[in-house]
Amino acid sequence: MITLTHFLVVSACIFCIGLYAVLAKKNAIMILVGIELMINAAILNFVAFGKYDKINYGGQIFALFAIVLAAAAVAIGLAIILNVYRQYRSINPDQIRELKD
Repeated sequence: MITLTHFLVVSACIFCIGLYAVLAKKNAIMILVGIELMINAAILNFVAFGKYDKINYGGQIFALFAIVLAAAAVAIGLAIILNVYRQYRSINPDQIRELKD
């Protein structure tokens, strides 16, 4: 039987992988992937807790909202990265010093 603890351990592992991807910051795309992994770990927690809430299904509803917000954040993030690439010809966060017009 898979318990709540199993879900939480997997979610913590996914969150740690995402945190490492953000902190390693090789390029902006990897930072977005890391943020997306951390959001997915939170969504997994919502669904896991929602599985044990038989009355309201609140976890699944929160997970749906989180998925929509994550998709919007990725779309905006990619648009920003494309504009920065057009300006500086690089997506390495260490090489970009100023963001002015």
